[in-house]
Amino acid sequence: MNHPSNIGFIGAGRMGGPMVRRLVAAGHRVHAVGRTADKRRELAETGAHPSAGIAEIGVGADVVIVCVFTDEQVRRVCLGTYLIPAMSPGATLVVHTTGSPRTVEAVAEHAARRGVDVVDAAVSGGPHDIADGRLTLFVGGADAAVARVRPVLATYADPILPVGSLGNGRRVKLLNNAAFAAQIGVLTEIVRLAGRLGIDESTLLRALPHGSATSRALTGAAARGSVTAFVAAVDDFLTKDVAVVREVLAELDADLGHLTPLLGDHAP
Repeated sequence: MNHPSNIGFIGAGRMGGPMVRRLVAAGHRVHAVGRTADKRRELAETGAHPSAGIAEIGVGADVVIVCVFTDEQVRRVCLGTYLIPAMSPGATLVVHTTGSPRTVEAVAEHAARRGVDVVDAAVSGGPHDIADGRLTLFVGGADAAVARVRPVLATYADPILPVGSLGNGRRVKLLNNAAFAAQIGVLTEIVRLAGRLGIDESTLLRALPHGSATSRALTGAAARGSVTAFVAAVDDFLTKDVAVVREVLAELDADLGHLTPLLGDHAP
């Protein structure tokens, strides 16, 4: 699939919008859903072909990419519409949304009846990473399906990391975000201790990124000037994802163990 592909795209928002722009710039024919006239006009300005309907996005598409925010939205789009029945056998559905592995497995079961492959491609990074073509993807799915969509995903992602069977992309991403939330918990405690030692937070955050304590959470907090400001920037997705981690572990009759006190407000 090194030639230009017909791409259907659902979820052209904060993360999906930059993906659409990268796909169009790479020469792919992108048909994207826009729920409002303003959104469809915005999509048209990127060079994408806007559509008000979900089902028509699947018609003639080599790849359909779903980049919505929640599992409920994935289920609504993939199981509650005519999207998959409209897709051609041999096409591939890529799901970027972080959520329960059971959801993407249910979507794959539904898609298999149509002869459509599903690839679970959980994302790590932000819009700036997409714009630079360096978004990280944890990808689960059959080797052949992953290989087919890799050139499309490489338009905006590097590295693309295969992590095994379908659902493992979500599992790895959930573990990644649990570790990230724990790093924020540790950093919060370090800032508290710094105050007890007479070191203000801004001084600490300028210094620590240059030492062995550095992490993505620390560099993010340093860039925003405080842990509180950084938490405010990431809280929506992080709280959602840690809640999903807890749900998945509960299904396995397990828990967060020693991570629990580190997750603080992110462990509802």
